Amino acid sequence: MAVDALDTRILRLLIERPRTSVREYARLLGVARGTLQARLDRLERDGVITGTGPFLSPAALGHPVLAFVHVEVTQGHLDEVGDALAAVPEIVEAFSITGGGDLLTRVVARDAGHLEDVIQRLIQLPGVVRTRTEVALRERVPHRLLPLVEAVGRAAGAQKEQESGAGAHSR
Repeated sequence: MAVDALDTRILRLLIERPRTSVREYARLLGVARGTLQARLDRLERDGVITGTGPFLSPAALGHPVLAFVHVEVTQGHLDEVGDALAAVPEIVEAFSITGGGDLLTRVVARDAGHLEDVIQRLIQLPGVVRTRTEVALRERVPHRLLPLVEAVGRAAGAQKEQESGAGAHSR
């Protein structure tokens, strides 16, 4: 899906000011409310915007320990183990991966003992061969997408300039 300069400006506002009204976004961007709403609808339909909920802090919810747990699975049991992982509330994300292990999970816990309890629960799941855990010490780059949005917008702008320049030369 092509993201143009206006889409980039819209996405920047959504990231920087998520609790602003559509009317206010339109005013800030200098576009009609209908134009903005049509763009938002397209960005949602195309899967660029995937949600609008609040971002929650596991640490503030009493789970300050963050670990990445690699899970090795018996061949042919990936789907069953993946489904079982979804039943563990401390697993906040899980991905199928290449390399060492079959699944990578992001796990939060109250403390080291609680993390061990969660890992023991994972080890006991049918189809789990072994786990390998890495505990995060400090977040160095928080989850972010604005730099990516800006890079995509710059690339789209550069491509548009090339296309308009090529069209002018061919006349």
